[in-house]
Amino acid sequence: MNTPFKKIAVVGAGAVGSFYGAMLARAGHSVTLIGRQAHMQAIAQNGLQLDLANSSSIESVPLQTSTEVSAVRDADLVLFCVKSTDSETVAQDIASHLSAHSVVISLQNGVENSLLISRHVQNAVIPAVVYVASEITAPGCVKHHGRGDLVIGTMSPP
Repeated sequence: MNTPFKKIAVVGAGAVGSFYGAMLARAGHSVTLIGRQAHMQAIAQNGLQLDLANSSSIESVPLQTSTEVSAVRDADLVLFCVKSTDSETVAQDIASHLSAHSVVISLQNGVENSLLISRHVQNAVIPAVVYVASEITAPGCVKHHGRGDLVIGTMSPP
């Protein structure tokens, strides 16, 4: 894989984070999902069970998992996918674990989240707009209902 992002971490591996993490893993990237215990444990044991909208079968996608934000420490790219109400707390929590070269992309509802994250991390933070319909149907299982588009903003220096 010819990319500057060798290792990717997804902070807030709910429906959106798990979906994009799985899609990146399917494309050959090394991805670590960081999320809640039950979901991470199920994925660690069985892979992420991904039910894509245009597929007649469920695919098992192997992913690394963690429940600790410190798992971002080796990531070149961090997808920040937590609920907007948790942005400030999680940004503070990951700040000391990010590598100097890590890039953070905010995949969240709300246009101000990347600015809020930037107040707490010294790394480049890129805003993005997410167009995907997905849900966690059970721990370790994501149902994709449609789309999956991303509009990623420009990277400004940290």
